Formats: sequence, structure tokens, C-alpha cells
Amino acid sequence: MAVHEDLAPTAADPPVVPHRLATGALGLPGVIFCIVTGAAPMTAMLFNVPVAVQGAGYGAPAAFLLATAALTIFSVGYIAMSRRVTSAGGFYTFVTRGLGRIPGVGSGVLIALCYMLFSASVIGVMGYFAATSIESWTGVRIPVWVYMFAALAVMTALAWFHIELTTRILGVSLVLEVLALVILSVGVFVHGGAHGLSAKPMNPAEVFGNDSAAHVFGTAAAGVALFAAFWSWVGFEMAPNYAEESRDPHRIAKTATYGSVIGLGVLYMIVSYAFVSGWGLPESARAVKDQFSGRYDSAFYPLAETFVGHWLMVLMQVLAIVSPFACAMAFYNTGARYLFSLAREGVAPAPLARTSRHHSPAAASMTCTVLVGLIVLGFSLYDGSTEGALLKLGTWAPLMGVLGILGVQALTSFAIIRYFLTTARDGFHWFTTLVAPVIGAAAMVGACCLLIENRAVLAGNGEVPFIKYLPEVILLMFAVGLGIALWLRARRPEQYARLGHFDHADPVDSPADGRTARGEPSPAA
Repeated sequence: MAVHEDLAPTAADPPVVPHRLATGALGLPGVIFCIVTGAAPMTAMLFNVPVAVQGAGYGAPAAFLLATAALTIFSVGYIAMSRRVTSAGGFYTFVTRGLGRIPGVGSGVLIALCYMLFSASVIGVMGYFAATSIESWTGVRIPVWVYMFAALAVMTALAWFHIELTTRILGVSLVLEVLALVILSVGVFVHGGAHGLSAKPMNPAEVFGNDSAAHVFGTAAAGVALFAAFWSWVGFEMAPNYAEESRDPHRIAKTATYGSVIGLGVLYMIVSYAFVSGWGLPESARAVKDQFSGRYDSAFYPLAETFVGHWLMVLMQVLAIVSPFACAMAFYNTGARYLFSLAREGVAPAPLARTSRHHSPAAASMTCTVLVGLIVLGFSLYDGSTEGALLKLGTWAPLMGVLGILGVQALTSFAIIRYFLTTARDGFHWFTTLVAPVIGAAAMVGACCLLIENRAVLAGNGEVPFIKYLPEVILLMFAVGLGIALWLRARRPEQYARLGHFDHADPVDSPADGRTARGEPSPAA
């Protein structure tokens, strides 16, 4: 990986500071675009609403309500800590500062791998919608893997450039996605849905043991519905990851995180409510089953054509390709920044901390390309069908990723509590840094338990090793990080002592311990 050949600055370029991302590159709109497009409203709705309906029937909107409440409460403590700690390490840095270096490295390795799983899975969703839509428009059938690897190649190319270029692409996609979903929802509401509008879908009790889901799919699975709901928000916590590249990290982190969690929650509840109301409460589960059997490319398309017009259906078909691509690119960027942060502190190989002349984490991005490509290749060899890209790669991979990220979020909640009880006593607040993190942790642990209990539903209740051993694989990924930290503590104690303590506010070449960001002695030391 000859990344270093492109790292030498030219006379026209500003000098490149090793291991430092582009400072001041992003304002509040740019960070929000990165976060919200990472959540991918169009992709979340086209893919996750049907999965939520599979688990909770017409109670799917209430699953999004529960997830909104849980993540908003979690965000209270998360934002409090992000105002004290600004680094591209995100969860890794927070857990390290609060619970110690060993669980911190375990979390960092796990979350980096989870984001690569997310990127690969959304590439699968994009491949499915690209293959089905282009075939319906042109009659040309191209293997789904061609679309998936083409998308990965474009992401790799964009990763070399300044982060601002990425945010422009993400921003255009985001605006079109939200407009299309709002227009669809308004169309359904104006016509009163299929059989009128009811408050039942917003009742949290309907998430558990919903009759319509049990009647159509043979079982109701609240864990599946909550998996789909929480999966729709993956990436909301990315504001601290972009701290080094934002102009005012303390203010931006708070506004961007609350704005994305609550804003997305309201949008998701409205659109999922429009979906079940447009089909009719009992019929919505049947429509999802018809989609899974191949009758529709998406159960949203007939609603768009019926309640608004053919033009909206075509627009949604186009956005169903663009949105997953933008989403996968956002996940790819976050995964690269976790690898960059881990490499900068010696957890991952040092060359991964190299940045390009555009100040992007170039080496880490190329590594992401290889790992994401291997995940896509593995699932393609397992099931190379178009449907497999959606129902295998697009469903099973994020199942593992969501379980991992929920676990890390629970650890982060405990880290926040301990951090403010010990290191940052002056910032302690009984609700912000104690009660809210406790409630947040309880919600994450509960969601993990339901997901583990109901995971077989997504495999058709069959014996699929990938699904069956999901918890063990997550624990193994976490254990790899623990092993790396223990090795560093035994063999490289000075490097171990600096883990999780690179901060955006620290000078690059003269941190407090007298060493550079690479762990080398500073000239002033």
C-alpha cells in the first residue's frame, strides 16, 4: 500500500501535519450532513420499516418512538462528555477516558469493525435497488456484485480528497431524500390512508406481541422491530468523530447530535406511520411479506404511485440507489477515522495514521476498502443473487453491527458516569451525567437482549451459523481489542499510557507527556 507516494506537499499545497486531520474543514451543516446522511433517511425507511413491520406489524412506528426516546436520553450524557473530549476516536476515546485503556481498546476495535460491516451491508442494499431498478427501466440484467464493487471503487476514490467534497455529495442526497419522504407522507395523510388514520401504531404496547405480525409471519418479534429502529440511527453519534475537522467542536457536537437524533426520530415516526396507514394496519404486514417474496421491489413504491403519482415512485427508485451509496460512504468515512485514531495511538499498525495531502485519513481509508471488499465478497460467494444482497448482506451484517454498537453505547454510558465521578468532578450533574446515562445504558442492554433472543427470525427461524453465533462473534471482536491492550501494557508501557488521550485541543508535536502524536520524544522533552 504505497500511500506515502502521494503525501509529499507541493509548493502550492499547505504543509501537511502528520497524523492530523483537516482542521476547520466542517461547519455545523457539514457535520449534520455527515451524520444524518450516515443514518440515510431514504435507505432507513425503504429497508428498515419493512423489517420493523416484520417484527411489530403496524406497531412499527412505536418502535421508532421507543428508539428516539432511548437515544435522546443516551445523548444527554454523551454530549456532556463530548464537550470535554474532542477526538476522532469517538466511542473508543470516551470508553478509554471513563473505564480505562483495556475496555477502551476493546470498544475501539469492535466499533471500527462494526462500521465496516455497516458500510458493506448498505452497499448490499444499494446493489439490490440498483439491480432491480435498472432492470425495470432498461430490461438489462447486470449481476448485483458489479454494482456493489463499482460503488466501493467510487468511495475509495472520494476518500482521497478533502472531507468537504464528501459533505457536498452527502448534502444534496439528504435534501432530496427528506423531500421525497415528506411528500409521500403528506400524500398518504391528505387521502386519509387506506382506511383512515388511527393512533394505535404509536402505542408502544403494540411493539410487543403484535397480532398482525404474528398472523402474517407466524411470530411477533419485538427484538427485530427494535433492531430495525436502532439500525436507522447508526451514525448519529459521529459528531465527536468529526471534532478535529469541525470549526467549533464543542458547540457543533451538541447541536448536531440532538438535531440528528430528534429530527430523524420525528421523520421516522411520520414516515413509518404513513407506511402502515397507507396500506392499512392489518394489511401492512402482508405488503411486507409480498415484498420479501419478490412481488414488489419495495412496498413503498405502490404507496408513492397510489397516493402521489408515478413521478414520485421513479424519484424514490433513483434515491434508493443514491441514498445507500451516500450512507455507505458516511459509514466508510467513520470506520476510516476509527482506524486512523487507533493507528495514531499504536493500537493498529502505524502506517494507518498517515494522511494525504488533502488531510484525509488515506491509509486507513484504503484499509477500509480492503476489509469492506472482503465482507462484500464473502456474502456474494455465499449468496450471489439480487435478493441475497438485500436479505443476507443487507440484513445479517447490520444485525451483527447493531448488536456491537448497542453494547459499546452501553459501555459508553457507564464510562460517562465514571468519568464525571472521578476525572471531571467539576462537570458532574445528577441528571446529565448520572441518571440519563443509567437510563441510556439500561435501554441499550434491554435492546441487546431482545435482539439476541429474536435474532433467528431474520434467518427464517433456520439454523444459520452467522446468526446463531452472533453474540460469540461480537465478544470475540471485543476480546481481540482487549488482547491488543494487554500486550501493549506488557510490552510497550509508555505507548499504553498514552492510549485514548490524543485530544483535538492538544498540540500535535508537544502533548503533555512530551511526546509527539506518534509516540516519539518531542524535541522539547
